[in-house]
Amino acid sequence: MPGAWQLFRGLPRTKILASSLLPCQHQSHSGPVPHQAPPRHPSLSWRLRPVSRSYRATPNLHSYTLTPPQVNSILKANEYSFKVPEFDGKNVSSVMGFDSNQLPANAPIEDRRSVATCLQTRGMLMAVFDGHAGCACAQALSERLFYYIAVSLLPHETLCELEEAVEAGRALSPILQWHKHPNDYFSREAQSLYFNSLRTYWQELIDLSSPGEVPETGEALLNAFKRLDNDLSLEAQVGDPNAYLHYWVLRVAFSGATACVVHIDGSDLFIANSGDGRAVLGVQEEDGSFTAHTLSNDHNAQNEDELARIRGEHPPSEKKTVIRQDRLLGLLMPFRAFGDVKFKWSIELQKRVLESGPDQLHENEHTKFIPPNYHTPPYLTAEPEITHHRLRPQDRFLVIGSDGLWETLHRQEVVRVVGGYLTGSQQQQPLTVGGYKVTLGQMQGLLEERKARTSSAFEDQNAATHLMRHAVGNNEFGTVDHERLSKMLSLPEELARMYRDDITIIVSQFNPHVIGSQRRENQS
Repeated sequence: MPGAWQLFRGLPRTKILASSLLPCQHQSHSGPVPHQAPPRHPSLSWRLRPVSRSYRATPNLHSYTLTPPQVNSILKANEYSFKVPEFDGKNVSSVMGFDSNQLPANAPIEDRRSVATCLQTRGMLMAVFDGHAGCACAQALSERLFYYIAVSLLPHETLCELEEAVEAGRALSPILQWHKHPNDYFSREAQSLYFNSLRTYWQELIDLSSPGEVPETGEALLNAFKRLDNDLSLEAQVGDPNAYLHYWVLRVAFSGATACVVHIDGSDLFIANSGDGRAVLGVQEEDGSFTAHTLSNDHNAQNEDELARIRGEHPPSEKKTVIRQDRLLGLLMPFRAFGDVKFKWSIELQKRVLESGPDQLHENEHTKFIPPNYHTPPYLTAEPEITHHRLRPQDRFLVIGSDGLWETLHRQEVVRVVGGYLTGSQQQQPLTVGGYKVTLGQMQGLLEERKARTSSAFEDQNAATHLMRHAVGNNEFGTVDHERLSKMLSLPEELARMYRDDITIIVSQFNPHVIGSQRRENQS
């Protein structure tokens, strides 16, 4: 397609693949239920995630003892930092920059991350995608969703210019500037397919919009989520003459992923969340301490509104079966997600698509499995919950994380750790030992350990890495225990998922001076 690669310009032309970030060479699974034997069919294990959402404590089995440099090498392998450029010696953006990192538990990792600057409109996009039943759906989202959002934000005139350029075969100006780690895989094989679907979308936006009309950000995010999920479904139904792409679009549709997306433009912060990823704001109080302000809601069984929504969408006869053991149809933990057509398509459609699909799908037990009590689909939606927040000078940073982070650290602890790191001050909480009996000698040891931790806090040059160190290495006393950290990072692949999930973190730092100035301008 003429002009396609100009539109997608800015993507890495080469890829340096870490073994844990390969492009879904096999169907990875979520791992066995803690304290139980692994399931007979690994492809079915996505539905056996722990009911309690808890993991085993520090491994008691024999594991390698990693040296501090080896620990740092593992923790820093996927870290990435970006600082927003200054103009005339001034930072005119409300975003000063961001740090991100990933730590696999699955092999390959099922999480993905994306950050990009919108070039045709204003603002930055940041997102964390948490895949399940494999990484295919999360991979597709990491490549495609930002383009759907960027196109949804374009005014009518720019959309028309885009279409005219493609028709004439002229070069297209890129609409996104990506900020990617070399290990963040990007598929060249599917770009033509992705471009054609995106072009169809902007053609429809042209027909639906009017000259002079400027899209509203929240509505654009909502439309982009819904449209991409619809395209994932449609592409799987239609298939592709290319055998590889045919298999790929089916893998994407039959796997699933949650998405937590942030759009920041000046002092306007929008969150579009579908699933159990989370965005938490770090607010600095007058005394210098930090408090957590959650900007998204988890879409799972702990959310009463979600329970009521799902039960209200299905007949009373399904009240006892639509949610069982805190899972959708007793299987899926997030109540909103992309892909997962096994919870959206009719049984007839699933069978028809699978019968005409490649042989590889017939060998996959997951794709052939029909959820129990499957009477009135769809049971699942990718429609996001949109939250708008107007940034204030005291809003210092935002943490976006997959549920692997929030399962290990409370949001207030997350904000305290990041706040102390970014400001250069380690805010110490009263040293507590819970219900443990400790001697004075042990207490002295804990205090010395705390002092050593404070002096070495800035070995990390990346806020996400620093937070990840705490998430994996914190002990029962709230301090980073190198022995525990070493054991957790040296676990073999087949055991790592029993103790924790994949962890993906993005920490965005705000410029309070720019935000304060923008607020004063808006008020005048």
